[in-house]
Amino acid sequence: MSKRIKIFDVDELPAHASPSSCWISYKGKVFDVTGFLRDHPGGDDILLKYAGQDVEKVMKDKTEHEHSDSAYDILDEYFIGRLGSNENIVRDDWEAEDDFDPDATDTVEDLKKHQFLDLEQALLPQLWYSNFSKAYYLRQVHQPRHLKDSARLFGPEYLEIFTKAKWYVVPILWVPIAFYLFLRSALQFTTPLPPFMVDPTLPLSALVNLSANSVLKTLICFFIGNIVWTLLEYIFHRFLFHIDYYLPDKPIFLLIHFLLHGVHHYVPMDRLRLVMPPPLFAMLEWPMTRLAYKIFPLPIANGIISGAFAFYVLYDCMHYALHHTQLPAYMKEMKKYHLAHHYKNFDLGFGVTSKVWDIVFNTYLPV
Repeated sequence: MSKRIKIFDVDELPAHASPSSCWISYKGKVFDVTGFLRDHPGGDDILLKYAGQDVEKVMKDKTEHEHSDSAYDILDEYFIGRLGSNENIVRDDWEAEDDFDPDATDTVEDLKKHQFLDLEQALLPQLWYSNFSKAYYLRQVHQPRHLKDSARLFGPEYLEIFTKAKWYVVPILWVPIAFYLFLRSALQFTTPLPPFMVDPTLPLSALVNLSANSVLKTLICFFIGNIVWTLLEYIFHRFLFHIDYYLPDKPIFLLIHFLLHGVHHYVPMDRLRLVMPPPLFAMLEWPMTRLAYKIFPLPIANGIISGAFAFYVLYDCMHYALHHTQLPAYMKEMKKYHLAHHYKNFDLGFGVTSKVWDIVFNTYLPV
């Protein structure tokens, strides 16, 4: 595969309307005519007058400035790419229904119209060899598509398996870990314990030594961990997963963005990509848990981490439910709120389990 022609977003043109960077578009093509300003027969004023705009009508208007065939040949020398589709699916008037179930995207028509990614093929190799500007990538990745089956990220199955997870994998894996850390915290409030690698069976083999006072202390830490997770949920979602506008305009960073969260906005109803695959969550939690162990004594750290892990399980299972399950009243409200983040305004509404931090940090999304 080879790099394709650069595809720009139409909103990028107005940013290039000065003598130092003068772009124009003509019949869907983009031209950087900065180097031609001095040589333009009609003077640079007329080029700058229409800088950052489409000039098809102007170039055909003989009363404005008549152009010969050679002028079009010269224009081709400054070709840098073409404009992609500016159609938006996300819109301000979108409203979620309780039985929200969008129709499957016509993948052939979608590729023809947007020239973004072929949904019938592995997505990551396409993205790596693509040549989208960051602005065009962000526009397209935030326009939801819907497939009957799960989208494919990698070609080889041995890589693909690490990018998917059924919702029940999360509680099966992380609830026992949270429970183990809870018990370890409670025992550590009673007596020092050897490191995990020395005797992994502790604290299970020492449950008889647990006191009510120690369990109460751990419960306090556990609930602090619940609150900590809700804040981390907001921070990760807003400042890591939606780092959109601070991304360097390089394929590798677009690829990382797509893997972390872009794919979820691109195919938001994909049942196998609604909870974090265990390897991804392990990478995200590791620096946070190391920090907790640096800041707090061991029993407090384990209690807080236990509570954070438990609330993470609630978060991921709730996230799946918000996309695919009939829900009680509170979760119906949160479902509308979260789906509005996907289909109405992806720059607001980062809370999944609650709206509290959105209200605190002024990112609340009216639904």
